[in-house]
Amino acid sequence: MSAIDETMKQFLAVQLPIQATVSKDGLPDIGPKRSLRVYDDTTLIYNENTGGQTLQNILDGSNMAIAVIDREALDGYRFVGKPEVFSEGAPFDNAVAFAETAGMKTPKYAVLIHVQDIYTLRSGPTAGTKLAV
Repeated sequence: MSAIDETMKQFLAVQLPIQATVSKDGLPDIGPKRSLRVYDDTTLIYNENTGGQTLQNILDGSNMAIAVIDREALDGYRFVGKPEVFSEGAPFDNAVAFAETAGMKTPKYAVLIHVQDIYTLRSGPTAGTKLAV
């Protein structure tokens, strides 16, 4: 497991994360996740509101990649991990509380992403390099 450091946490708090999954037939799915945030030092969380293709891909076993980029700074990170879906318990309670404070509707599910690898997306010769964290 890779640890999410303070700089990465700041990126995720300010920039819009983009997630990617893949269907069981190999079709990529990508889109923004405005509720995606840090759950703890090795886990991300987001509120699943639509129950669409991303959720189906996760239920079918897809891993997830999340990119967060600061275009002005030409810097960013890619997080790769295994998602887990919750409709009750602490993660779901976290999602409901987040929705209430953010003025969002109550989520259908909470999705935790257990981060396995983190890569730099900083422009230049190290772009795409796996970070040893």
